[in-house]
Amino acid sequence: MTTSPNPERVRPGSNAAVDGADFGLRELRAIREIAHAFHTAKRPEEVYQIALDRVSPVVGASFACVFAVDEGPDVEHMRLVAVHNWPQRYARFLRQMKVRVGAGPSGEAVSEQRPIEVLDVFAEPALSDWQEIAMELGFRSFVAVPLQTADQVLGAVTFYFASANAVGAETRQLMRLVADQMAASAEKARLIERLRQANQALVTSNALLERQNADLIEARRAKDEFLANISHELRTPLTAVIGYISVMQDGLAGPMNGEQQATLEVVRDASEELLRLIESLLELTALKSEAVEVATDDVDPRDLLRDALAASIGPRPEVQLEVGGPDVVGLMRTDRRAVTRALTAILDNAFKFTREGSVRAMVDADAERVRFVVQDTGVGIATEHHEAVFDEFRQVDSTLTREFAGAGLGLALARRLARLVQGEITLTSTPGLGSTFALEVPFRMTEDDLT
Repeated sequence: MTTSPNPERVRPGSNAAVDGADFGLRELRAIREIAHAFHTAKRPEEVYQIALDRVSPVVGASFACVFAVDEGPDVEHMRLVAVHNWPQRYARFLRQMKVRVGAGPSGEAVSEQRPIEVLDVFAEPALSDWQEIAMELGFRSFVAVPLQTADQVLGAVTFYFASANAVGAETRQLMRLVADQMAASAEKARLIERLRQANQALVTSNALLERQNADLIEARRAKDEFLANISHELRTPLTAVIGYISVMQDGLAGPMNGEQQATLEVVRDASEELLRLIESLLELTALKSEAVEVATDDVDPRDLLRDALAASIGPRPEVQLEVGGPDVVGLMRTDRRAVTRALTAILDNAFKFTREGSVRAMVDADAERVRFVVQDTGVGIATEHHEAVFDEFRQVDSTLTREFAGAGLGLALARRLARLVQGEITLTSTPGLGSTFALEVPFRMTEDDLT
Protein backbone atom coordinates (compact mmCIF):
# COMPACT_ATOMS: atom_id res chain seq x y z
CA MET A 1 0.00 0.00 0.00
CA THR A 2 1.92 3.05 -1.20
CA THR A 3 -0.81 5.47 -2.34
CA SER A 4 -4.48 6.16 -1.64
CA PRO A 5 -7.20 8.56 -2.71
CA ASN A 6 -7.81 11.55 -0.52
CA PRO A 7 -10.10 10.14 2.20
CA GLU A 8 -12.94 11.97 3.88
CA ARG A 9 -11.88 13.81 7.00
CA VAL A 10 -14.33 13.85 9.87
CA ARG A 11 -14.27 15.94 13.01
CA PRO A 12 -15.56 14.78 16.40
CA GLY A 13 -19.29 15.20 16.64
CA SER A 14 -20.29 13.25 13.51
CA ASN A 15 -23.20 10.82 13.38
CA ALA A 16 -21.17 7.85 14.69
CA ALA A 17 -22.56 5.74 17.49
CA VAL A 18 -21.75 6.81 21.01
CA ASP A 19 -19.42 4.39 22.77
CA GLY A 20 -21.26 4.22 26.06
CA ALA A 21 -20.76 5.01 29.70
CA ASP A 22 -17.65 2.85 30.11
CA PHE A 23 -15.35 5.35 28.34
CA GLY A 24 -13.54 6.37 31.52
CA LEU A 25 -12.77 2.76 32.36
CA ARG A 26 -11.51 2.04 28.83
CA GLU A 27 -9.35 5.16 28.95
CA LEU A 28 -7.71 4.01 32.17
CA ARG A 29 -7.21 0.54 30.71
CA ALA A 30 -5.55 1.99 27.60
CA ILE A 31 -3.17 4.14 29.64
CA ARG A 32 -2.34 1.17 31.85
CA GLU A 33 -1.61 -1.06 28.87
CA ILE A 34 0.67 1.51 27.25
CA ALA A 35 2.51 2.07 30.53
CA HIS A 36 2.98 -1.68 30.70
CA ALA A 37 4.33 -1.63 27.15
CA PHE A 38 6.87 1.03 28.01
CA HIS A 39 8.11 -0.77 31.12
CA THR A 40 8.22 -4.12 29.32
CA ALA A 41 9.76 -3.10 25.98
CA LYS A 42 13.40 -2.28 25.35
CA ARG A 43 13.07 -0.77 21.87
CA PRO A 44 10.54 1.57 20.22
CA GLU A 45 9.31 -1.25 17.95
CA GLU A 46 8.52 -3.34 21.03
CA VAL A 47 6.60 -0.42 22.57
CA TYR A 48 4.49 -0.15 19.42
CA GLN A 49 3.81 -3.86 19.23
CA ILE A 50 2.89 -4.42 22.88
CA ALA A 51 0.77 -1.27 23.02
CA LEU A 52 -0.97 -2.16 19.74
CA ASP A 53 -1.80 -5.69 20.91
CA ARG A 54 -3.26 -4.44 24.20
CA VAL A 55 -5.00 -1.25 23.07
CA SER A 56 -6.65 -2.42 19.82
CA PRO A 57 -9.28 -4.49 21.63
CA VAL A 58 -9.93 -1.57 23.99
CA VAL A 59 -10.88 0.75 21.12
CA GLY A 60 -12.76 -2.04 19.30
CA ALA A 61 -10.51 -2.28 16.24
CA SER A 62 -10.51 -5.46 14.15
CA PHE A 63 -6.85 -4.97 13.34
CA ALA A 64 -4.27 -2.18 13.43
CA CYS A 65 -0.79 -1.18 12.32
CA VAL A 66 1.96 1.33 13.07
CA PHE A 67 4.15 2.97 10.43
CA ALA A 68 7.28 4.77 11.71
CA VAL A 69 9.21 7.49 9.91
CA ASP A 70 12.68 6.31 8.93
CA GLU A 71 15.47 7.88 11.00
CA GLY A 72 18.02 7.53 8.24
CA PRO A 73 18.39 9.50 5.03
CA ASP A 74 15.05 8.24 3.67
CA VAL A 75 12.84 10.44 5.88
CA GLU A 76 10.22 10.71 3.12
CA HIS A 77 9.10 7.12 3.72
CA MET A 78 7.66 5.20 6.63
CA ARG A 79 8.16 1.52 7.34
CA LEU A 80 5.75 -0.89 8.93
CA VAL A 81 6.99 -1.65 12.45
CA ALA A 82 4.00 -3.25 14.22
CA VAL A 83 0.70 -4.96 13.32
CA HIS A 84 -2.18 -6.42 15.33
CA ASN A 85 -4.45 -9.20 14.11
CA TRP A 86 -3.44 -8.67 10.48
CA PRO A 87 -4.57 -11.53 8.19
CA GLN A 88 -1.96 -14.27 8.42
CA ARG A 89 -1.70 -14.79 4.66
CA TYR A 90 -0.12 -11.33 4.38
CA ALA A 91 2.35 -11.84 7.20
CA ARG A 92 5.39 -12.50 5.02
CA PHE A 93 4.90 -9.22 3.15
CA LEU A 94 4.42 -6.98 6.16
CA ARG A 95 8.07 -6.18 6.92
CA GLN A 96 8.57 -5.12 3.31
CA MET A 97 5.76 -2.58 3.37
CA LYS A 98 6.57 1.11 3.11
CA VAL A 99 4.43 4.19 2.51
CA ARG A 100 5.42 7.65 1.45
CA VAL A 101 4.82 10.48 3.90
CA GLY A 102 1.69 12.21 2.61
CA ALA A 103 0.27 9.12 0.85
CA GLY A 104 -2.41 6.85 2.28
CA PRO A 105 -4.13 7.40 5.63
CA SER A 106 -0.97 6.86 7.67
CA GLY A 107 1.13 9.06 5.37
CA GLU A 108 -1.45 11.87 5.41
CA ALA A 109 -1.78 11.73 9.18
CA VAL A 110 1.98 12.27 9.45
CA SER A 111 2.27 14.99 6.82
CA GLU A 112 -0.79 16.92 8.05
CA GLN A 113 -0.11 16.12 11.72
CA ARG A 114 -3.76 15.35 12.53
CA PRO A 115 -6.10 12.34 12.51
CA ILE A 116 -7.40 11.06 9.19
CA GLU A 117 -10.75 9.21 9.39
CA VAL A 118 -12.84 7.41 6.76
CA LEU A 119 -16.35 6.58 7.97
CA ASP A 120 -17.24 4.14 5.17
CA VAL A 121 -14.88 3.10 2.43
CA PHE A 122 -17.75 1.78 0.28
CA ALA A 123 -19.78 4.99 0.53
CA GLU A 124 -17.17 7.12 -1.20
CA PRO A 125 -16.68 6.82 -4.99
CA ALA A 126 -13.29 8.51 -4.64
CA LEU A 127 -12.13 5.53 -2.57
CA SER A 128 -12.79 2.90 -5.22
CA ASP A 129 -9.11 1.86 -5.13
CA TRP A 130 -9.51 1.07 -1.44
CA GLN A 131 -12.73 -0.92 -1.75
CA GLU A 132 -11.10 -4.05 -3.15
CA ILE A 133 -8.49 -3.97 -0.37
CA ALA A 134 -11.22 -3.37 2.23
CA MET A 135 -13.26 -6.33 1.00
CA GLU A 136 -10.23 -8.60 1.02
CA LEU A 137 -9.08 -7.58 4.51
CA GLY A 138 -12.54 -7.19 6.00
CA PHE A 139 -12.82 -3.55 7.08
CA ARG A 140 -15.19 -0.68 6.26
CA SER A 141 -13.81 2.27 8.24
CA PHE A 142 -10.48 3.32 9.72
CA VAL A 143 -8.78 6.08 11.69
CA ALA A 144 -5.10 7.07 11.27
CA VAL A 145 -3.67 9.12 14.16
CA PRO A 146 -0.18 10.70 14.12
CA LEU A 147 2.32 9.59 16.76
CA GLN A 148 3.50 13.05 17.69
CA THR A 149 5.78 14.38 20.43
CA ALA A 150 6.60 17.97 21.24
CA ASP A 151 9.53 17.90 18.83
CA GLN A 152 8.61 15.61 15.95
CA VAL A 153 6.19 13.16 14.36
CA LEU A 154 7.40 9.60 14.83
CA GLY A 155 4.83 7.94 12.57
CA ALA A 156 1.15 6.99 12.66
CA VAL A 157 -1.08 4.35 14.21
CA THR A 158 -4.08 3.23 12.12
CA PHE A 159 -7.06 1.32 13.52
CA TYR A 160 -9.34 -0.59 11.13
CA PHE A 161 -12.99 -1.41 11.97
CA ALA A 162 -15.29 -4.05 10.50
CA SER A 163 -18.35 -1.78 10.40
CA ALA A 164 -19.02 1.67 9.01
CA ASN A 165 -19.34 4.65 11.36
CA ALA A 166 -17.78 2.52 14.08
CA VAL A 167 -16.04 5.32 15.94
CA GLY A 168 -17.76 7.77 18.25
CA ALA A 169 -16.52 11.00 19.78
CA GLU A 170 -15.23 9.35 22.95
CA THR A 171 -13.39 6.66 21.01
CA ARG A 172 -11.75 9.31 18.86
CA GLN A 173 -10.64 11.06 22.00
CA LEU A 174 -9.38 7.77 23.37
CA MET A 175 -7.41 7.04 20.20
CA ARG A 176 -5.78 10.48 20.37
CA LEU A 177 -4.83 9.77 23.97
CA VAL A 178 -3.52 6.33 22.97
CA ALA A 179 -1.45 7.82 20.13
CA ASP A 180 0.04 10.50 22.38
CA GLN A 181 0.96 7.97 25.04
CA MET A 182 2.42 5.58 22.46
CA ALA A 183 4.52 8.39 20.98
CA ALA A 184 5.80 9.50 24.39
CA SER A 185 6.62 5.93 25.43
CA ALA A 186 8.28 5.16 22.09
CA GLU A 187 10.34 8.34 22.28
CA LYS A 188 11.53 7.44 25.77
CA ALA A 189 12.34 3.92 24.61
CA ARG A 190 14.20 5.37 21.63
CA LEU A 191 16.28 7.57 23.92
CA ILE A 192 16.99 4.63 26.20
CA GLU A 193 18.01 2.54 23.20
CA ARG A 194 20.32 5.28 21.96
CA LEU A 195 21.82 5.53 25.44
CA ARG A 196 22.27 1.76 25.52
CA GLN A 197 23.93 1.82 22.11
CA ALA A 198 26.17 4.72 23.14
CA ASN A 199 27.09 2.87 26.33
CA GLN A 200 27.84 -0.28 24.36
CA ALA A 201 29.95 1.71 21.94
CA LEU A 202 31.80 3.20 24.91
CA VAL A 203 32.38 -0.25 26.39
CA THR A 204 33.68 -1.48 23.03
CA SER A 205 35.86 1.60 22.68
CA ASN A 206 37.25 1.16 26.19
CA ALA A 207 38.01 -2.49 25.50
CA LEU A 208 39.79 -1.49 22.29
CA LEU A 209 41.77 1.18 24.14
CA GLU A 210 42.73 -1.33 26.82
CA ARG A 211 43.97 -3.74 24.16
CA GLN A 212 45.86 -0.96 22.41
CA ASN A 213 47.35 0.15 25.73
CA ALA A 214 48.42 -3.42 26.49
CA ASP A 215 49.95 -3.68 23.01
CA LEU A 216 51.73 -0.35 23.55
CA ILE A 217 53.12 -1.50 26.91
CA GLU A 218 54.31 -4.72 25.34
CA ALA A 219 55.86 -2.81 22.41
CA ARG A 220 57.69 -0.51 24.82
CA ARG A 221 58.88 -3.50 26.84
CA ALA A 222 60.14 -5.18 23.68
CA LYS A 223 61.83 -1.94 22.59
CA ASP A 224 63.55 -1.51 25.95
CA GLU A 225 64.64 -5.14 25.95
CA PHE A 226 66.00 -4.76 22.42
CA LEU A 227 67.88 -1.58 23.33
CA ALA A 228 69.36 -3.20 26.42
CA ASN A 229 70.47 -6.29 24.50
CA ILE A 230 71.90 -4.44 21.52
CA SER A 231 73.58 -1.87 23.76
CA HIS A 232 75.23 -4.61 25.78
CA GLU A 233 76.41 -6.33 22.62
CA LEU A 234 77.81 -3.07 21.23
CA ARG A 235 79.61 -2.04 24.40
CA THR A 236 81.99 -5.00 24.47
CA PRO A 237 83.51 -4.59 20.97
CA LEU A 238 83.49 -0.80 21.34
CA THR A 239 85.49 -1.05 24.56
CA ALA A 240 87.98 -3.22 22.69
CA VAL A 241 88.23 -0.62 19.91
CA ILE A 242 89.01 2.12 22.43
CA GLY A 243 91.61 -0.14 24.03
CA TYR A 244 93.38 -0.77 20.73
CA ILE A 245 93.33 2.97 19.97
CA SER A 246 95.12 3.58 23.27
CA VAL A 247 97.69 0.94 22.38
CA MET A 248 98.35 2.68 19.06
CA GLN A 249 98.51 6.12 20.66
CA ASP A 250 101.07 4.88 23.18
CA GLY A 251 103.26 3.60 20.34
CA LEU A 252 103.06 -0.01 21.45
CA ALA A 253 102.05 -1.06 17.94
CA GLY A 254 104.78 0.96 16.27
CA PRO A 255 105.70 4.61 15.85
CA MET A 256 102.95 7.14 14.87
CA ASN A 257 103.46 10.51 13.24
CA GLY A 258 101.61 13.64 14.30
CA GLU A 259 98.86 13.41 11.70
CA GLN A 260 98.14 9.81 12.62
CA GLN A 261 98.00 10.71 16.31
CA ALA A 262 95.49 13.50 15.56
CA THR A 263 93.35 11.11 13.53
CA LEU A 264 93.37 8.54 16.31
CA GLU A 265 92.37 11.22 18.80
CA VAL A 266 89.29 12.03 16.71
CA VAL A 267 88.43 8.33 16.46
CA ARG A 268 88.91 7.89 20.21
CA ASP A 269 86.66 10.89 21.03
CA ALA A 270 83.93 9.58 18.74
CA SER A 271 84.22 6.08 20.20
CA GLU A 272 84.02 7.37 23.75
CA GLU A 273 80.97 9.47 22.87
CA LEU A 274 79.32 6.40 21.40
CA LEU A 275 80.23 4.41 24.51
CA ARG A 276 78.65 7.09 26.72
CA LEU A 277 75.48 6.89 24.63
CA ILE A 278 75.38 3.11 24.96
CA GLU A 279 75.88 3.33 28.72
CA SER A 280 73.08 5.89 28.94
CA LEU A 281 70.77 3.55 27.06
CA LEU A 282 71.63 0.70 29.40
CA GLU A 283 71.13 2.87 32.47
CA LEU A 284 67.84 4.27 31.21
CA THR A 285 66.55 0.78 30.48
CA ALA A 286 67.56 -0.37 33.96
CA LEU A 287 65.78 2.60 35.55
CA LYS A 288 62.60 1.96 33.59
CA SER A 289 62.59 -1.68 34.65
CA GLU A 290 63.24 -0.62 38.28
CA ALA A 291 66.40 -2.71 38.33
CA VAL A 292 68.52 0.05 39.92
CA GLU A 293 69.00 0.01 43.67
CA VAL A 294 69.62 3.13 45.73
CA ALA A 295 72.81 3.20 47.81
CA THR A 296 72.80 6.11 50.27
CA ASP A 297 75.85 7.81 51.71
CA ASP A 298 76.71 11.01 53.59
CA VAL A 299 78.17 13.55 51.18
CA ASP A 300 78.81 17.27 50.90
CA PRO A 301 76.45 18.74 48.23
CA ARG A 302 79.31 20.87 46.94
CA ASP A 303 81.29 17.70 46.22
CA LEU A 304 78.42 16.44 44.10
CA LEU A 305 78.47 19.64 42.07
CA ARG A 306 82.25 19.45 41.65
CA ASP A 307 82.07 15.80 40.58
CA ALA A 308 79.35 16.61 38.02
CA LEU A 309 81.37 19.51 36.58
CA ALA A 310 84.42 17.27 36.28
CA ALA A 311 82.40 14.58 34.45
CA SER A 312 80.60 16.97 32.10
CA ILE A 313 81.65 17.92 28.59
CA GLY A 314 82.48 21.44 29.79
CA PRO A 315 81.61 24.83 28.25
CA ARG A 316 82.60 26.13 24.85
CA PRO A 317 85.62 28.47 24.77
CA GLU A 318 83.32 31.48 24.31
CA VAL A 319 81.21 30.59 27.38
CA GLN A 320 82.09 31.57 30.92
CA LEU A 321 81.46 29.05 33.73
CA GLU A 322 80.37 30.42 37.09
CA VAL A 323 80.09 28.23 40.18
CA GLY A 324 78.40 29.42 43.36
CA GLY A 325 76.90 28.25 46.62
CA PRO A 326 77.17 28.59 50.41
CA ASP A 327 80.47 27.87 52.13
CA VAL A 328 79.00 25.33 54.55
CA VAL A 329 75.76 23.43 54.05
CA GLY A 330 76.41 20.24 56.02
CA LEU A 331 76.34 16.64 54.85
CA MET A 332 73.34 15.32 52.98
CA ARG A 333 72.39 11.67 52.73
CA THR A 334 71.58 10.44 49.24
CA ASP A 335 72.75 8.22 46.41
CA ARG A 336 75.91 10.00 45.36
CA ARG A 337 76.18 8.42 41.95
CA ALA A 338 72.53 9.04 40.97
CA VAL A 339 72.59 12.73 41.92
CA THR A 340 75.98 13.30 40.26
CA ARG A 341 74.84 11.54 37.10
CA ALA A 342 71.61 13.55 36.91
CA LEU A 343 73.45 16.79 37.54
CA THR A 344 76.04 15.93 34.89
CA ALA A 345 73.29 15.42 32.31
CA ILE A 346 71.78 18.83 33.17
CA LEU A 347 75.20 20.51 32.89
CA ASP A 348 75.94 18.79 29.57
CA ASN A 349 72.60 20.08 28.24
CA ALA A 350 73.46 23.63 29.28
CA PHE A 351 76.96 23.48 27.79
CA LYS A 352 75.67 21.99 24.51
CA PHE A 353 73.00 24.65 23.89
CA THR A 354 74.93 27.71 25.07
CA ARG A 355 77.08 29.19 22.30
CA GLU A 356 78.07 32.36 24.12
CA GLY A 357 77.48 34.09 27.41
CA SER A 358 77.64 32.04 30.59
CA VAL A 359 76.57 28.95 32.47
CA ARG A 360 76.06 29.24 36.23
CA ALA A 361 76.01 26.18 38.49
CA MET A 362 74.86 26.74 42.06
CA VAL A 363 73.88 24.69 45.10
CA ASP A 364 71.84 25.68 48.13
CA ALA A 365 70.23 23.76 50.96
CA ASP A 366 67.97 23.98 53.97
CA ALA A 367 66.95 21.43 56.59
CA GLU A 368 64.73 19.53 54.16
CA ARG A 369 65.93 19.99 50.58
CA VAL A 370 69.08 20.48 48.54
CA ARG A 371 68.66 22.55 45.40
CA PHE A 372 71.10 22.41 42.49
CA VAL A 373 70.52 25.13 39.89
CA VAL A 374 72.03 25.30 36.39
CA GLN A 375 71.34 28.57 34.58
CA ASP A 376 72.47 29.27 31.03
CA THR A 377 72.20 31.98 28.37
CA GLY A 378 71.57 29.46 25.59
CA VAL A 379 68.89 29.13 22.94
CA GLY A 380 66.05 28.64 25.43
CA ILE A 381 62.97 26.43 25.21
CA ALA A 382 59.39 27.45 24.40
CA THR A 383 56.83 26.77 27.13
CA GLU A 384 54.93 24.19 25.09
CA HIS A 385 58.10 22.09 24.85
CA HIS A 386 59.06 22.11 28.53
CA GLU A 387 57.78 18.60 29.15
CA ALA A 388 58.85 17.19 25.79
CA VAL A 389 62.55 17.80 26.49
CA PHE A 390 62.35 15.19 29.26
CA ASP A 391 61.07 12.51 26.87
CA GLU A 392 63.62 9.99 25.69
CA PHE A 393 64.89 10.38 22.13
CA ARG A 394 63.26 13.83 21.93
CA GLN A 395 64.70 17.22 21.12
CA VAL A 396 62.82 20.45 20.46
CA ASP A 397 64.46 20.60 17.03
CA SER A 398 64.09 17.04 15.78
CA THR A 399 64.94 17.66 12.13
CA LEU A 400 67.89 15.94 10.52
CA THR A 401 69.58 19.31 9.94
CA ARG A 402 69.30 20.49 13.53
CA GLU A 403 72.24 22.53 14.74
CA PHE A 404 72.78 20.70 18.00
CA ALA A 405 73.44 16.98 17.77
CA GLY A 406 72.38 14.46 20.37
CA ALA A 407 70.18 11.44 20.94
CA GLY A 408 67.80 13.13 23.37
CA LEU A 409 68.62 10.86 26.32
CA GLY A 410 70.33 13.20 28.76
CA LEU A 411 67.37 14.97 30.34
CA ALA A 412 65.18 11.85 30.24
CA LEU A 413 67.88 10.02 32.18
CA ALA A 414 68.32 12.97 34.57
CA ARG A 415 64.63 13.07 35.49
CA ARG A 416 64.48 9.32 36.15
CA LEU A 417 67.61 9.49 38.31
CA ALA A 418 66.16 12.45 40.21
CA ARG A 419 62.96 10.54 40.93
CA LEU A 420 65.00 7.52 41.96
CA VAL A 421 66.29 9.59 44.92
CA GLN A 422 62.84 11.13 45.61
CA GLY A 423 63.79 14.34 43.82
CA GLU A 424 62.45 16.31 40.87
CA ILE A 425 63.70 18.55 38.07
CA THR A 426 61.92 21.79 37.15
CA LEU A 427 62.48 24.06 34.19
CA THR A 428 61.93 27.73 33.45
CA SER A 429 63.00 29.05 30.08
CA THR A 430 62.46 31.74 27.47
CA PRO A 431 63.45 31.22 23.82
CA GLY A 432 66.53 33.28 23.00
CA LEU A 433 67.25 34.17 26.64
CA GLY A 434 68.32 30.87 28.16
CA SER A 435 67.08 28.20 30.54
CA THR A 436 67.22 27.40 34.24
CA PHE A 437 67.07 23.79 35.41
CA ALA A 438 66.65 23.11 39.12
CA LEU A 439 67.31 19.68 40.65
CA GLU A 440 65.79 19.32 44.12
CA VAL A 441 66.41 16.26 46.28
CA PRO A 442 65.74 15.47 49.98
CA PHE A 443 68.51 16.62 52.31
CA ARG A 444 68.55 13.26 54.02
CA MET A 445 66.93 10.20 52.49
CA THR A 446 65.58 7.68 55.00
CA GLU A 447 64.74 4.00 54.76
CA ASP A 448 61.08 4.97 54.23
CA ASP A 449 62.11 6.90 51.12
CA LEU A 450 63.63 3.74 49.65
CA THR A 451 60.48 1.59 49.98
